[in-house]
Amino acid sequence: MKEIFNSHSTEETEQIARDFAARLDTGKPEFVAMLGDLGVGKTAFVRGVASVLASGARVKSPTFTVVNEYHGDKLPLYHFDVYRIEDEDDLYSVGFYDYIEKGVCIVEWSENILDSVPSGAYYVKIERSPLGENERIITIEA
Repeated sequence: MKEIFNSHSTEETEQIARDFAARLDTGKPEFVAMLGDLGVGKTAFVRGVASVLASGARVKSPTFTVVNEYHGDKLPLYHFDVYRIEDEDDLYSVGFYDYIEKGVCIVEWSENILDSVPSGAYYVKIERSPLGENERIITIEA
């Protein structure tokens, strides 16, 4: 499965994420690897997912905490930012492998840990579009 969306605003990015989240099987752990440059809207996408899976969650980037936990309706939602992760030992030290077995994990900067992304993961790539400053191309692939 590969889907490509054009987003013209943060609100549209969040709606695309809500639609994606509604299709997830939240009865089992899921993994979403987020890819994209700084400032393209990865956290906005996570906000959209969280609005479906963990309503009421106040999503903010976990840049310095590495992971934020939100109480989901069925499973917990774990929002990772692995920008500062340097190696496998760092992943172990934050309990990364324990989290991915317990809930829905969304990981920003997954390009830094591609060898550790579990099979069956979703990949969400957000890129700036040449059509305008607020335009984004969002590719979702299973």
